[in-house]
Amino acid sequence: MFQKHSSKEKKMRMLKVVFVLIHLLAAAVLANPLSKNDFPPHFLFGASSSAYQVEDAANEDGRKPSIWDTFVHAAGNGAVSLCIYNLISAISKIHRGDKDIGCDQYHKYKEDVKLMVKMGLDAYRFSISWSRLVPDGKGPINPKGLQYYNNLINELISQGIQPHITLHHLDLPQALEDEYGGWLRRRVVKDFTAYADVCFREFGDRVKYWTTVNEGNLFAFGGYESGLLPPQRCSPSSIPNCSRGNSSTEPYLVAHHILLAHASAARLYRKKYQDKQHGFIGLNLLTFGFVPLTKTSDDINATQRAQDFYTGWFLNPLIFGEYPGIMKKNAGSRLPVFTKRESNLVKGSMDFLGINFYYTFLVKNNPDSLRSEDRSFTADMAAELEYLTGNGSSTYEHPITPWILKEILASLKKDYGNFPVYIHENGQQTQRNSSLDDRPRVKYLCKYIGSLLDILRDGVNLRGYFVWSFLDMFEVLNGYESSYGLYFIDLKDPALRRQSKLSSVWYSNFLNNGNIPKVTIMDIEKNASVLSNTVTA
Repeated sequence: MFQKHSSKEKKMRMLKVVFVLIHLLAAAVLANPLSKNDFPPHFLFGASSSAYQVEDAANEDGRKPSIWDTFVHAAGNGAVSLCIYNLISAISKIHRGDKDIGCDQYHKYKEDVKLMVKMGLDAYRFSISWSRLVPDGKGPINPKGLQYYNNLINELISQGIQPHITLHHLDLPQALEDEYGGWLRRRVVKDFTAYADVCFREFGDRVKYWTTVNEGNLFAFGGYESGLLPPQRCSPSSIPNCSRGNSSTEPYLVAHHILLAHASAARLYRKKYQDKQHGFIGLNLLTFGFVPLTKTSDDINATQRAQDFYTGWFLNPLIFGEYPGIMKKNAGSRLPVFTKRESNLVKGSMDFLGINFYYTFLVKNNPDSLRSEDRSFTADMAAELEYLTGNGSSTYEHPITPWILKEILASLKKDYGNFPVYIHENGQQTQRNSSLDDRPRVKYLCKYIGSLLDILRDGVNLRGYFVWSFLDMFEVLNGYESSYGLYFIDLKDPALRRQSKLSSVWYSNFLNNGNIPKVTIMDIEKNASVLSNTVTA
């Protein structure tokens, strides 16, 4: 005899089933014997986001557009023809009136901080929207923007969560781009330093960790060599994404100005604020795993060139005061030269390095590119890169290669010294859907966090690990098609409720030093079957 239930009762019972299953799965999937107690007391665990991806309220309270706003909306109007896979889907933001809605942390920051506390985060890494705080890039401060960031910082501090702030995350104010070309001109160094001064002055009494620029290397070649990122510049003759730009010179100019801007802001901080505020200032880079395609000397040398071009491009000046020799040789006069004063300013200007890690590439020697008529940053490298695809069931998933991360950190220590390092971003990409059972992400986090102890035992000066990302949000390359979040947000839900995924339960269990029961996958499937039958009966 089957008992009848109303649709509301069935829905409530189903929600209970989902809740139970999530906790069973969190206990069983790849049960991890590690806990936070296994790490040094000072080691930080957190989660990350960026202003444009999580705040929304794009046109509210005095905020003006950044180059990221312009990039997204221009592409949505059909300006981009052959961008990276499904970039057009990245423009499919949810529109309500004149607002771009995704996470709406601008209005829901208190709710989000409560979730961070419940999860057990030590720190939250976020960025400040330059065009929200200083809408024209220079000049008057926006009081509403100032109030928002003070409120967010105060809420984090009051709950025992460290704010780690990034000053620039792909979002230069559009006003500066329009006025003089933004990062292409040395004038940006002065304007960035003045903006940093505002942030240090207004927030530095509570903020101890400052990152000047997120993924400076990716921004330079992604925004100015391939045109896949804002402000979408590249040589129109070689890459059809762009209608303006020069892939041969602009990436080098932009990187040069980023380094000078970082060094100028660091000098200001150390001279004016550090003694009083006792904070630290660093830079963030996207790091890649590079593996030679074959064991030949040609591919091994090409792998070293790739490392020099993508990582040494920034770290050599920051540690030694000059660009790598192979870059000077292959790029020639297109690579800017530091004056002696600039070299001394840049050298030693970071207190820590932030790294983001997702991708590994197989590297093949390609000397023919040096004879190409359309020389570019990529051609100068003289190497072909083949992306190492994921090993999961989804084409979205990144491969799980913690040994590659370990090798990267060991190489940084060997080549540049044992300075403090924070892993600012690391996380698993999955297709965005309403399923809260994100086992691939749990597996990914389990493997990478499990590798951190080995990295620490090797003597690497690793200080913290941040999961990307705290919430499902607007991703730069494919919008809302993919997700990295620990929490799901249904964009059709007017309340934008944060829904806990399996990964958030797992991470919370780890952070709160919970003991994970020994439940097998068979037990889960058995319980799932029983509970499912109960609901449908």
